[in-house]
Amino acid sequence: MGIEVGGLLGLIHLIIAIWAIIKVAQSSASGLSKLLWILFILLFPLIGLIVWFVAGPKGR
Repeated sequence: MGIEVGGLLGLIHLIIAIWAIIKVAQSSASGLSKLLWILFILLFPLIGLIVWFVAGPKGR
């Protein structure tokens, strides 16, 4: 049962990370800011998503 739960949580995390990257790319922030946010989300998966959700560039 542990493998199924871990796989499901991994899939959910992947979906949320992709959604966050798309939102960053669509934001009105500068190109460098977008790049830094995307790298932060990819390099620090859980912390990056939490920080982006709280302080990241807002949508249009």
